[in-house]
Amino acid sequence: MIYCDRFAYKPAIKTLDDVQEHTEGGEFTKVQVAYIQVEEGDEAADRQKSIEKKLLNFIKWISRKNDTKNVVLHSFAHLSESKASPEFTKALFDRVETRLKNVEFEVAQTPFG
Repeated sequence: MIYCDRFAYKPAIKTLDDVQEHTEGGEFTKVQVAYIQVEEGDEAADRQKSIEKKLLNFIKWISRKNDTKNVVLHSFAHLSESKASPEFTKALFDRVETRLKNVEFEVAQTPFG
């Protein structure tokens, strides 16, 4: 997690065939950027709810400490040998985004894949 006065991105290369291509970037101010690595073991049925809850609680906690309700979710999986499937990771990000928006956070995701 990194708090940024300003965070911007611009997609350069699409790396997954099964996802929508994005060409537009984004820019955010006073934002908590969550660099998230989802591991293969996180897909186990007995871990999924726990992982989601821990992620939500941590994002809310660190955002309060930085006095922001602006969050960007960013998949940070390029270094791992045991990545979760793209489908599972994207679904987790979507659920976390929805739950944060339900408690009045402004949430965005960097393009996936």
